[in-house]
Amino acid sequence: MSLITLDRFILQSEQAHPAATGELSQLLMRFGLAGKQIARELAVAGLRKELGSAHTTNVQGEEQKKLDVLANEILLETFDYGGLVSLAASEEMEEPFLYTRSADTGSYAIFFDPMDGSSNIDVNGTLGTIFSVRRRQDGPDAFLGVGHDQVSAGYILFGPATVLVYTCGDGVHLFTLDPSLGEFLLTRETVRMPARGRGFAVNEGRSSGWTPEVRAFTEHLKEKDPESGRPYSTRYSGSLVGDFHRILLEGGVYYYPADSLSGKPKGKLRLLYECQPLAFVAEQAGGSASTGTERILDIPVETLHQRSPLVIGSMTEVALFERFVRGEGAP
Repeated sequence: MSLITLDRFILQSEQAHPAATGELSQLLMRFGLAGKQIARELAVAGLRKELGSAHTTNVQGEEQKKLDVLANEILLETFDYGGLVSLAASEEMEEPFLYTRSADTGSYAIFFDPMDGSSNIDVNGTLGTIFSVRRRQDGPDAFLGVGHDQVSAGYILFGPATVLVYTCGDGVHLFTLDPSLGEFLLTRETVRMPARGRGFAVNEGRSSGWTPEVRAFTEHLKEKDPESGRPYSTRYSGSLVGDFHRILLEGGVYYYPADSLSGKPKGKLRLLYECQPLAFVAEQAGGSASTGTERILDIPVETLHQRSPLVIGSMTEVALFERFVRGEGAP
């Protein structure tokens, strides 16, 4: 079997598009480089005493781990050459970072959650990096627009293996890092999410703050009904990337709804860094992503750190969630 590296696959894909300039290809390859660097740091973090709190908070007031900060720095440095990127924004930074040498010439703006699932860091749990690429817009509000403005999006999963998944709007491609070669190798060229699954991922410890409709949906999934394949199995890890990756491959649904008791009436997850990038991946794989009432990719971005409810996964389960939100219940 021929080994196809991430770089080779990206370059071959570029050749299929005569109008391509090669810039996006170079940018995607650098996400692969950043993924290798972050994976290396995670592997030795305990030995280097890099676990634990950084004793700082991000713009949302959340405690930052040392590896949150380190992953953010790695990503910023990775794109600080080549003139490809004009602006980078992260959930760990209050304001966008401007690359002064390419602020007026870089073709792209990048958005990322450098360390998703950071509560798992100190217990060696699953972690991830989520990224999104958009065309550069002039002016201070370069991030405004909708999810359809993304030209690429994906994530890097740090688990038993390091996996990179991305889309450029032509399907979803999955690569696995071979440590012996130091290369991401093509594992699955076209990933399709099952239309229906048997698992759900949600933090039920927050259920007292949910609406009655969301609680009813959750109870429906847990009811015994062999004919419909219920009950579903709970598969919540505390890492959005880890939970979504399982659903991408096996089907099912992940949801993080609005939570009235935890001060998150618009949900917890960030539209730019988490919801819309994964929504792009989900839809390209045949899945769906919604707030419960609105398609995630249709939502206008109005502020840099805008939050949104999210339900994402197989078409069947997302549509069922929306039925419950409308008060219609199970069909």
